[in-house]
Amino acid sequence: MSTHQALLIIDYTNDFVADDGALTCKEPGQAIESKIFDLAERMYQNDDFVWFPTDVHKPNDPYHPETKLFPPHNVRGTWGRELYGGLKDWYNEHNDGEQVKLFDKTRYSAFAGTDLDIRLRERKVDTLHLVGVCTDICVLHTAVDAYNLNYNIIVHENAVASFNQAGHEWALGHFKASLGAQVL
Repeated sequence: MSTHQALLIIDYTNDFVADDGALTCKEPGQAIESKIFDLAERMYQNDDFVWFPTDVHKPNDPYHPETKLFPPHNVRGTWGRELYGGLKDWYNEHNDGEQVKLFDKTRYSAFAGTDLDIRLRERKVDTLHLVGVCTDICVLHTAVDAYNLNYNIIVHENAVASFNQAGHEWALGHFKASLGAQVL
């Protein structure tokens, strides 16, 4: 495999996207599903990495700062933490090797407390494509860490969403103006 790119599909779970999710974007999150799916398939066919950094929590964890900010969400082993819609089936059909994988994250950034940077550098990945939810929280914090680690960043505007439209718009501008990301 000679890829130098990876697609990070961030937190695209039932709790963040489904109508009855615990902390959901609802329609804006649902509207990006086909764009994420198409990008995942295209990158998979191109032998690029397609990874799913996915938020995981314990309910009412007294040591986690999000416990004070948000209701319980993405609890391990629950429907809420499962991938949303057709991406769940796509992932289940394609996750038999290193090219497609889901990994746990417990903070906003996919880099915080994970071995993501090491795995990307081992594979000589220098460009990250970011999609998923929420634009102004987990996508943003992942992009900031990617910037600080000197990755090329591409954010797919039609494949990110938030429950906060003002935050979504602000983050899109921040990606371009402060992180030098391409916003496509």
